[in-house]
Formats: sequence, structure tokens, C-alpha cells
Amino acid sequence: MIESLQDPKTLLIVWHSRTGASLQMAQAACDAASAQVGIRVVMRPAESATSAEVMAADAVLFVAPENLASLSGAMKEFLDRSYYDLLDRCNGKVYASIICAGSDGEGAQRQLDRIAKGLRLRRVAPPLIVNTSAQTREAILAPKKLGTEDLDRARELGALLSAGLAMGIF
Repeated sequence: MIESLQDPKTLLIVWHSRTGASLQMAQAACDAASAQVGIRVVMRPAESATSAEVMAADAVLFVAPENLASLSGAMKEFLDRSYYDLLDRCNGKVYASIICAGSDGEGAQRQLDRIAKGLRLRRVAPPLIVNTSAQTREAILAPKKLGTEDLDRARELGALLSAGLAMGIF
């Protein structure tokens, strides 16, 4: 039997982290997604991610903290500088998201979803919001160490994205 060689599907993880929580979630998702045969996973900090990488990817996972009820500045800046280059060039591309927040994370998630809607991206998993309950100045600024339960949720999302790509579901 002759197997055809196909280029691997690519999952791009665009992340930004201030205190480590978002990076931990991005890395957990990356580790799980990388276990899938035939899937290439690229982790790129929002500061250096490009619209060309988004266009080349088969799916994108956005991972960012919520700051003052909005996406973190670096993630928003990535989306700002990429938006017009991506407009009408990635219609239907699948995406998912992880938001790390000290309280509810809903503001950042709504902001990301509005941008994704404008780009005509297609959400394939419910938003994953991690609440660190950081409410004091010290807790907000402190380096974060997430628990196994939160990291497992990120792993599940990474595995879901890579399995969906591998099976051709999206």
C-alpha cells in the first residue's frame, strides 16, 4: 500500500503572559497538541507573531491574560498590527482561546471574539477562562503557579485542536 505524504497540519499558538499563567497554559496546550502524529505546533509570543504565520496555520489558539477587563496590550497590539493583513484572507480559519484572569476574564474574551468575528474566524471550542483570583496588588503582580486542574484543561484543549486537525474535522 502506498501512502501519500501530506504536509502536516499546523496549530499556531499565539501567546502573551505577564506573570506566567498564560505561558503555562500555552505550554500545556502545546505539549498535548504536539503528541498528535501529523500535527506541527508552533508557539509564538504575541510580540513576534506575524500575520503570515496566522495565514499559514490551519488553526490558531490565542492565549492571553486579561488586564483591566481587556486583552493584554501585547496581544491586542498583535491583533491590531495583523488585522488588515488578515482581513478576508483567513475566512473560516478555526480558532480557540485561553484567557487567564484575576476575576472573570469575560471582557478580554468578548474583545477577542469581536476581533475574530471581524476576521471571520470560526471558533471550534468554548472559551477557556482560568480565574487566578488575584485581587490585591501583590497577588496580581506575583508570578503565578497554576494547578494541575487548570493545566489539564489547557492540555484537553490542545489535544482537541490537534485531533480535530488530524482527523480533518477542521
